[in-house]
Amino acid sequence: MIEFDGNMPDLVDPVAICAFEGWNDAGEAASNAVKHLAEAYAGAGRMFAALDGEDYYDYQVHRPMVAAVDDRRQVIWPTTRFSVVRAPARLLPGDAHEEPRDLVLVHGVEPNMRWRSFCEEVLGLARDLGVGQIITLGAYLADVPHTRPTPVTGTSSDEAYQALFDVEPPTYEGPVGITGVFQEACHHAGIPLMSFWAAVPHYVAHPPVPKATLALLRRLEDVLDLSVPTKRLAEEAQSWEAGVDELAENDAEVGEYVRTLEEQRDNEDAADSPEASGEAIAREFERYLRRQERRRGSSEEG
Repeated sequence: MIEFDGNMPDLVDPVAICAFEGWNDAGEAASNAVKHLAEAYAGAGRMFAALDGEDYYDYQVHRPMVAAVDDRRQVIWPTTRFSVVRAPARLLPGDAHEEPRDLVLVHGVEPNMRWRSFCEEVLGLARDLGVGQIITLGAYLADVPHTRPTPVTGTSSDEAYQALFDVEPPTYEGPVGITGVFQEACHHAGIPLMSFWAAVPHYVAHPPVPKATLALLRRLEDVLDLSVPTKRLAEEAQSWEAGVDELAENDAEVGEYVRTLEEQRDNEDAADSPEASGEAIAREFERYLRRQERRRGSSEEG
């Protein structure tokens, strides 16, 4: 059951962005991306609904927390919460303005039971809100070096999205978390969905991993044509990478392992370079220009 805090919001061209803590969220990169969107656009976002955790969570696995809220002690129960932020209108060439759009942020803990019912409730609310597009975010542990750009894999079963946003049809086979189950539920419900997953270096996966969070947000900027304030996060990502560099310099075994991963990554990039056709280069350059244009038309956080 979904519990509402006030009335259902009246939204403009809403898109839902979902992330779930736990198995799907290495380094908390995905959940921190959703948190960043809430803070960047609206201070903390406006939470308007939450699932009744009694239906989906084992409190001996995900224990409630006690915290001081408004000068009194309060039990905070694990659940999935829904908030909304409005991405501001951006300036277009010729002093025109594009309409703002609302982002429905779905952030919660991976449920312990009744996953199909969980997905049905989330999708039911999405329909009621008029959500026409859903994006799920995830992160996984991988043999990737922290010194190279964070790989972000994009997938969608929607052929139009595959052509428009340069994402691939899903091919993964194996165990899945709630994110994978939710993706299938969206597909069967006929709601267009894309999924983006960041690869987190397994040897430095202790959260937070701001570089992976930043990579997910950059991908969201591209596909949603947004400009997300990320100045502070970019600085945190640089500090994080510098800290891991220091670790690798002071630990010979870690340093050697990182160099091995760098060599593997560079060899893979070199092997792929003949396939970097003029069309692919042009597509990447166009994405870069769009991103730069968006940033010139919106203010970064101070």
